[in-house]
Amino acid sequence: MPFVLSWVLCITGLFLAVSSYSDESPAGITGAVTVDVFQAKQLYDRGALFVDVRADEEWSIGHIAGAVHLDFQRDFAKLYAAEGVTRDTPLVLYCNSSNCLRSAYASAVSVYWGFKNVFYFRAGYFAWLLEDFPAVMSHVAVVDERSQMGMAAKQ
Repeated sequence: MPFVLSWVLCITGLFLAVSSYSDESPAGITGAVTVDVFQAKQLYDRGALFVDVRADEEWSIGHIAGAVHLDFQRDFAKLYAAEGVTRDTPLVLYCNSSNCLRSAYASAVSVYWGFKNVFYFRAGYFAWLLEDFPAVMSHVAVVDERSQMGMAAKQ
């Protein structure tokens, strides 16, 4: 596993060096297929494994229904030897949007590890939400009880 982690860090460093000239993730990753939101939905409907590589805070606010959470910086290396995930398993890797580089890194690492069906969902979670596709969302706003009472009194 230390060998795997060292390669993840090496590839991540290479991407950081190349991508530091841009605020957007690359349009494509060699060995992976870049998919738009509608192609991602087709893969979803066919049972592809969706992997959310965002941080815990982002995941807890909301994510694609049925996705697996592997924070890229902390947990992504677990995919390398995950039970039930073969090198032929279709993987759809996503982050927030095209301004998020983690899904690009994850796609490149997955290809390097020998996964053959890697789909880079560059537009990510926000595009998924805009299409009103299946998602799990938590309560983001909390209403103060005093505000609710004041609103009820006005009605």
